[in-house]
Amino acid sequence: MTDVAISVNHVSKVYKLYDNPMDRLKESLGLSRKKKYKEHYALNGISFEIKKGETVGIIGTNGSGKSTILKIITGVLNPTSGSVQVDGRISALLELGAGFNMEYTGLENVYLNGTMLGFSKEEIDARLQDILDFADIGEFIHQPVKTYSSGMFVRLAFAVAINIDPEILIVDEALSVGDIFFQSKCFRKFEEFKERGKTILLVSHDLSSISKYCDRVILLNKGNKVSEGSPKVVVDEYKKILANKSEGVETETKEEAIDTPDQEVQNEQNGKFSIKNNWSKSFPLNPEFIEYGTGKAEILDFLIRDCNGNITNLIEKDTEFEIEMKVKFHDAVSEPIFAYTIKDIRGTDLTGTNTMYENAPVREMHKDDVQEVGFRQKMTLQGGEYMLSLGCTGYCDGDFEVFHRLYDICNLSVMSAKNTIGFYDIHSSVILK
Repeated sequence: MTDVAISVNHVSKVYKLYDNPMDRLKESLGLSRKKKYKEHYALNGISFEIKKGETVGIIGTNGSGKSTILKIITGVLNPTSGSVQVDGRISALLELGAGFNMEYTGLENVYLNGTMLGFSKEEIDARLQDILDFADIGEFIHQPVKTYSSGMFVRLAFAVAINIDPEILIVDEALSVGDIFFQSKCFRKFEEFKERGKTILLVSHDLSSISKYCDRVILLNKGNKVSEGSPKVVVDEYKKILANKSEGVETETKEEAIDTPDQEVQNEQNGKFSIKNNWSKSFPLNPEFIEYGTGKAEILDFLIRDCNGNITNLIEKDTEFEIEMKVKFHDAVSEPIFAYTIKDIRGTDLTGTNTMYENAPVREMHKDDVQEVGFRQKMTLQGGEYMLSLGCTGYCDGDFEVFHRLYDICNLSVMSAKNTIGFYDIHSSVILK
């Protein structure tokens, strides 16, 4: 028994390029003795191995052969030369919805797609509820998919591909589908696959995802394997190809805040938070947020306020904004800590703070006390979508305790007329001499 999940041995894929269609027709009919085509190597002698339980990324510019090698591994294409061995059941997210019949209902397509992936009706039955819960398209599951919006279509396609419990997951630029909340759920599922020791092969232009998730990275360029190794080394090599010169390394910033998830969450409750006031009715809450805590305090409500005083989760870059929350205490707490964290949709903590870090003079709280607390800061994150978490924590008898935490409670949208590299803007100025 081998520990290799995927073995690619000297694989080449050659396409014949003709100057005009008649040359192709003449050759197919045997009417031409002269070679009428040019050979294009989409892949040229590619070899690598992926061990079971590894997460390996493939990066490269457009036309480098990334999608071609994935299609050969999954059997969609045959190589011109070389061989591929795969040990394990594959689920591939290459072209979401490929194989769906537009006249069939969503439910019929679940069974059709599952059958195409090699599952029996009984196996699909066992996974059906997980698929429906993940897609979350309600009664539309019984309607023909031709009536679906593009968002519903990709939700269902992703749900089918991700919930069949494969041994090998192959993903080609398909993690960011649907709205901000569904994207966050997709990335959490991806994390779950990693934790369960699944073999993952990921193709993406998103270098932060490659750096975060992958154990090794393979760099392709114009059909050739250029480099293979640790994410940092190979991503740096890729940047040299992109710029045709050495460039600086993009760095992720992560400010640790008290409001970060514990490894083991106690007293987890899902979906219990209900708005006690009217603040957060101004923007949608994440239906998949996580809520937990001991209950000594309760976040009654929260808001995000822009520089003009409007309650909104849409903030313009380089302007001041506030995050406020209202917390009620059900027990006496001597030194409570109020916190927030902002993450990207892949779950990476980008920034955050709390009243302890800020040396704020928080008073002792008694039972039934209500405290409003706000954080004012300048938005320096790049334009994009982020997730906001809120928490009230503290120390009881010397032990850290989470009283109430709302994890990924809502999205925070940042508008920007100019983005720079990475997660935030350090406001460089250019000096030409």
